[in-house]
Amino acid sequence: MNNSPLKKEVVDQKIKELRIPDIGKASIREIVALVNLVEEETGVKYVRMEMGVPGLPPAEIGTNAEIEALKRGVASIYPMMDGIKPLKEEASRFVKNFMNIDVSPKGCIPTVGSMQGTYAAFMLAGNIDKKKDTTLFIDPGFPVQKQQMLVLGQKYKSFDVFNFRGGKLRQKLEGLLSQGDINSIIYSNPNNPSWICFTDEELQIIGELANKYEVIVMEDLAYFAMDFRKNLSKPGEPPYQPTVANFTENFVLFISSSKIFSYAGQRCGMMIISDSLYDKEFPNLQKRFKSATFGSTMTLRILYSFSSGTCHSAQWALTAMFRAANEGQFDFVEVVKEYGEKAKVMKRLFLENGFKLVYEKDLDEPIADGFYFTIAYPGMKGDELVQNLLYYGISAIALNNTGSEEEGVRACVSFVKREQFNELEDRLRRFNLKYSGN
Repeated sequence: MNNSPLKKEVVDQKIKELRIPDIGKASIREIVALVNLVEEETGVKYVRMEMGVPGLPPAEIGTNAEIEALKRGVASIYPMMDGIKPLKEEASRFVKNFMNIDVSPKGCIPTVGSMQGTYAAFMLAGNIDKKKDTTLFIDPGFPVQKQQMLVLGQKYKSFDVFNFRGGKLRQKLEGLLSQGDINSIIYSNPNNPSWICFTDEELQIIGELANKYEVIVMEDLAYFAMDFRKNLSKPGEPPYQPTVANFTENFVLFISSSKIFSYAGQRCGMMIISDSLYDKEFPNLQKRFKSATFGSTMTLRILYSFSSGTCHSAQWALTAMFRAANEGQFDFVEVVKEYGEKAKVMKRLFLENGFKLVYEKDLDEPIADGFYFTIAYPGMKGDELVQNLLYYGISAIALNNTGSEEEGVRACVSFVKREQFNELEDRLRRFNLKYSGN
């Protein structure tokens, strides 16, 4: 390792201190903790690609609105459990303007980030029908959602969608749903980490089968409108953010403020429940939660028990950002295009130094440049690549952590600064010299 900017012994010692048995299988937060310790010990700054942290300043519209709300004294007042009225109204307008779907304000519910939203939805879906005790993950996906299932003690199944795109998706889903144990389906679109984007054909397949087998579709829209191959930024004008909501009423959508507005620290996202599902009665919910309808159980039983509401001042921030976007005064998509520009440069640096893209095609198109991309190195399994990159001051997570069946790692571009590109290039060159055999 004499060509590495780090001493292997230091990295290994910190792995030992954290009691990580297999660094290649480490969670995102374990990698974060490890890198923090190594940086503190050595003074060497990593090129950090392990965690999806927004790398842009928070939207000023939001921070100003939150400051004003705090000055009005909202910090002393509990918000309504299902959210403040202005936020619910602007969220309803937002999904109409940018997705072209109609959801009444009552079904637009703030949560403590989409993380709380998915956790609550998993709990609720898992108690709708005793015969349907399993969630289906269309992978690859966000690793922590499976951790949520672990904490809940609920069952899940998953499959890597890489070989089941387009019409092939129907047969794969039909085979799984026909077994009768699936209560819900979850996926992200654009996808974390592969950055594939489901087409209308694929979303129609998911929606039609959700109707046929009476399962709930959970659509994680953390990277809303970030398919930069299309201009999805104009309110009320096509093209719109693709969604399964065009093909089924059995949907719950999750819209995060963390990435699209760079407002991650205030932990405020939106859960969007269709009008039909919100009012639907499920006898087992009455038995389990003493509340019959999906919407009332979600708000007055589950979310109330979790946190008694979502940060009051942050709700006013999100209201202002939604309103500005709805009125065409805030082009949030233009702001986050920086991620795509950085991805383009970083992909080139990896490819020039012996790496290859794992998820390279989105059906017949090249994968878009966005928040994530996936890379592999010839002759190395993903777990091994994670560890070897750590010795060269580059951090990432293995693709198998995301449910992928491919070998490689997930690279997140957000936290990598442009001024680090030269250092990244140098470290990749050294890495390639070490392992290419040249």
